[in-house]
Formats: sequence, structure tokens, C-alpha cells
Amino acid sequence: MTNPAVLQPPGDAPRILVENGDHWLLNMGDLAMLDTTIRRLRERWPQARIGVLTDTPGLLRAYFPGVDPIVPWGTSAWSPAGRLARLLEVLGPRIVGPYAIGRITVGAWTRRQARSARGMARRLLRSAAALPGRGSAGPATEAHDQPAAAGSLTRDATSNRAAAVASSSLVVALGGGYITDADPAQTNRVFTLLEHASSSGTPTAMLGQGLGPLGDPDLVSRAAEVLPRVDVIALREGRRGPALLEQAGVPRNRFVVTGDDAIELGFSRRSQELGHDLGVCLRVAGYSPVSSAARQALATGLPSVAEELGARLTPVIISEVRSEDRRSTLPLIRSSGRARKPLGRFARPQDVAAQVGRCRVMVTGAYHAAVFALSQGVQVVALTSSAYYDDKFLGLLGMFGTGLELVRLDADGLEERLPAAVRSAWARAPEERSALLVSAAEQIAAGRTTFERICGLV
Repeated sequence: MTNPAVLQPPGDAPRILVENGDHWLLNMGDLAMLDTTIRRLRERWPQARIGVLTDTPGLLRAYFPGVDPIVPWGTSAWSPAGRLARLLEVLGPRIVGPYAIGRITVGAWTRRQARSARGMARRLLRSAAALPGRGSAGPATEAHDQPAAAGSLTRDATSNRAAAVASSSLVVALGGGYITDADPAQTNRVFTLLEHASSSGTPTAMLGQGLGPLGDPDLVSRAAEVLPRVDVIALREGRRGPALLEQAGVPRNRFVVTGDDAIELGFSRRSQELGHDLGVCLRVAGYSPVSSAARQALATGLPSVAEELGARLTPVIISEVRSEDRRSTLPLIRSSGRARKPLGRFARPQDVAAQVGRCRVMVTGAYHAAVFALSQGVQVVALTSSAYYDDKFLGLLGMFGTGLELVRLDADGLEERLPAAVRSAWARAPEERSALLVSAAEQIAAGRTTFERICGLV
């Protein structure tokens, strides 16, 4: 009897497996790229089954009705949707989100506690074995103590993923800045998926990729093993990506620079007229450190320059991972009487893009807030304190050619440099808007052309 979980879609419709950069679905930029890709796939193959790797299956169904969640730690790939799944699709992310993330957070905490307890038990056993009069402690480590080798497919972490790959017509890794030294775990996860797919004879593609910085010898070695086997690689920028791919041995006819796929969603939300708000988003994370002095300068300077320009302050939240953007951004506007309310958690990326579109200038330390802005003709003042974010923002500037000014948060004189950058962007906004919109349209066209090339692999 045939397993219904591996039945093919009707007719010649393919089954597409998507690796999304954010398995918890808490980043508006990743959701925007996912939204664009799903819409394109449905336009191309209305009957196709689209599966997305995720740790939050209920939230995926709430955001994208009809899309199959592929849970890496699950037991059945491509399972048919039941009544609960259809209910989640109706309820939507604002209702499903708190429960879905609460459940996965508790599960992650429970697994951490279990691992800690097992580790403590092993240490106690080793200590006891080392006491005088006891026999040899045996091997220093056990197989499950060791991390899985890069590229291996361990049963607990990847068996469901492997099963999904085996019955897929195409495997796509969506865009993001995760092929980098700053995120080795995700880099290896994506490399392993692509390697397994290509070894299985399944066509592979990478869309909207922002590569690097990549200097870790192990990651460089893995890139050279995996990336030349990917059928098509679309880059979101030409600053670092092409050189890194050439260094990895990827043939020149296998990759192309298209722009970020989230541009299409942002462009679709553009207003007829230039907005009048001043958007604000600050990212503080391990890969984006911001000193308390810099945060104080932002909290003082932004309300002041908004008052001077007669603008409302609009808080924009891109990442809700550990509430990082919310916790960093809202204190900057708390003292202002001109601040708008932030969108709630589990908003849709279309809502965030529309929010950015009401701005004349977007001051941001988050990359995709800048993408949403430039794609709608909105000027960007980009806040950075790391080489990683320098590359992201300068790569974006290279694609649009104008509309973005970099402000380093770790250099002296931020109190003067920030307001000056905002005033300059505010003044340039009307004259540069049309050029930004033309560039956005060109990048969307390039992305769609490459997407059709990828569809031809099936």
C-alpha cells in the first residue's frame, strides 16, 4: 500500500522543498522573501506542493495557507493537512503565533535541561570511575557526545529532512546573510541540505543570497565542496558574493546577481507620494554590537531631529527573535511625543513594508528595513558597527546606486554625525525617489528571470 505522505502532486506538478533562513518565522525580511518565492511558485505551478523547513509548523500554516511545514525533527515528511491545520490557516499568525512560539520555546528549554542533566551524569560517572580501586573509565567519549560532522545526516536532526529531499523535484535555499562566519551552525545546516539534495540527483538553487564575510577555514572548505554542485545561485549583491563563489570554484555560468527577493514585496507596497515619517529600527545582537553610549546618542538625537523636521517617529520591527529589535528600538523613541505605536508581534511582512513606505527617511541597523525602504523610494541612514553589516549595507547601496548613507556607531562624534545624515537624506529624498524605484523594478525583473531559469531545472 502506498504511503499517502509520499504521493506525488496531481499531474506533472512538482514538489518544491524550501529552506527558509528563519525556522522560527520571527524575521520580517525572511518572511518577505518566503512570501515572494511562494507566490512565484504558485504562479508557475498552481498545483505544486510547496514544503518549507520550519520548527513552528502551526505558525507557517497561519502565515502561508496551503504550504506544507516540513519539521526537521518530525517523523513524516509531506503529511496531508488535517482539520487542525486548516483551522490554523483561518486563525492567522496574530492568534497562532504566541502559542506556537511559546510551545517551541518551552521545548527548547526542556531539551537544554535534559542535555545538561545527561552531561552532569556522565561527568559524575567518569569521576567515580577514576577513583582509586575502580576499573578503566573506558572510552573518553561516546558517539552521541560528539557533534555531527559537517555534511553528515544524523537520524534525530535530519532524517525527516532527508526524506523530504528524496521525494522533492527541487530544493531551494532562500536568501539571507547566513553563509557567513557569524552563523556557522546555519551555514553548515544549509550546506548539508544542498549536499544531500545534489547527491540524490535533486536539482538545487539558492535565491537572494548575501555571502560572507567567510574566512573560517572549515566553512571555506565546506563551501568549496558544496557550492560548485548547486545548479543556480542568485546573489542579492555584487560586492562580495561573486568573488567568494569564484574562490569556492563555482563556474561563472552558475551564478548571477539579481538583488534581494524582498524588494518585490516592498515595491508592491509603495505609495504614490513620498512619506513624511522618520522610521527607526535598531538591531543589537552578538553580530551587531552597539555600546550604551551609542544607544544614548540615538535616543537623544532621533527625537530631536524629528522635532526639527516636523516628522513623526515610526518604530519598525524586523526581527522578533528574543524581541531583539523591539527591545533595542522602542527605548530610542520613548521620550518623544511624536512617536507612533509599533506594530504588534506576528504582524505580516506586508504590514511592515507599508509602515516603512509612510516614511521619508529610514534610520536602521536592520538590513531588511533598508530593503523595504529603498524598494519604495525611501532614503536610508544605515547604522553599523561591524564588518558584517558594512558588507550588507554597502552591498545594498551598490545594487541601488544611491539612497543610502552609512553611519558608524562605534566612531566618535555620533551625536553630530547622525542628525547631519538624517537632514541630508531628508533633503535628497524627493530628487532620488524615482531612481530608486527604477532600480527596484530592474532588480525584480532580474530576480524573475533567474527564477524562470530555476524552474527550468524541474
